[in-house]
Amino acid sequence: MAELATIARPYAEALFKAAAGNGAALVDQLSKLGEVAGNEQLRQFADSPKALSSQVFDVLTGAANTALDPKITNLLGAVIDNGRLSALPEIAAQFKALVNAQSGTSDATVYSAFAIDAAALAEVVTALEKRFGRKLNARVEIDADLIGGIRVVVGDEVLDTSVKARLEQMKVALTA
Repeated sequence: MAELATIARPYAEALFKAAAGNGAALVDQLSKLGEVAGNEQLRQFADSPKALSSQVFDVLTGAANTALDPKITNLLGAVIDNGRLSALPEIAAQFKALVNAQSGTSDATVYSAFAIDAAALAEVVTALEKRFGRKLNARVEIDADLIGGIRVVVGDEVLDTSVKARLEQMKVALTA
């Protein structure tokens, strides 16, 4: 996937420069377009020699079902015209990383065996922000395999306090 990252970087950086500090407002729009562009059927349509760039643009924006900023519209037009639609999800990811870096935040995924209510999540996020030393944008995913506790992934850092991880540690200690 290094090739997609290499292709996506100039597009993400150009949009970031064009946003001029207002990139946070564009993240959701670009993320929706990236999700839609990840659809295999849409990419097959876009790769068809019979499909015009304007048709691909219309289908993509219609499927995203969101009002687009002119900067996003220009980016999308350039991506489609250059045949780089498959890189759009990676462009969205890199753009979000640039916006996060500018604002000093990071995305965090909290894996939990059970649903976490908003108050408990706020407490967990506060503790995690102290632990990781930066503001976190947390989202929760349910993973019943954890049995209990949570597993947090922030970039390439992992904090695993799940029952499953503790059982694995005990297994290693007992078999060593």
